[in-house]
Amino acid sequence: MKHGGGNIILWGCFSAKGPGRLIRVKERMNGAMYREILSENLLPSARALKMKRGWVFQHDNDPKHTARETKEWLRKKHFKVPEWPSQSPDLNPIENLWRELKVRVAQQQPQNITALAEIFMEEWAKIPATVCENLVKTYRKRLTSVIANKGYITKY
Repeated sequence: MKHGGGNIILWGCFSAKGPGRLIRVKERMNGAMYREILSENLLPSARALKMKRGWVFQHDNDPKHTARETKEWLRKKHFKVPEWPSQSPDLNPIENLWRELKVRVAQQQPQNITALAEIFMEEWAKIPATVCENLVKTYRKRLTSVIANKGYITKY
């Protein structure tokens, strides 16, 4: 997340039941680190959100996400991961959540990287479950709109 003169790397997850964990990644992320983040944060988030069996994990085609080792790890953990269009990261509902979060953070005008990270964490914790639920519920409409528009820009 970029702001002013600096940026931070965040990883977060959510479901229709609300936001899961949000963490700050302080190093350059690679496939091994990504799998560690999933292990330490995604699974506990799913448990905390009381996700029922059969939930789907969605991420984009970032090379860390599509690495052979990551795919194998996800398979062994029995994750359901849908195929993802190669040039469509903005279809991911979490991008809408990041956009909302950036607006909230910018309104507070953090003065340094530490404040930026703290405000992101505070604002993430305030995200209402209804916002997350709406993003999940409207996902099918967004996909249908993109298909109907032959992949071109939609209102979403």
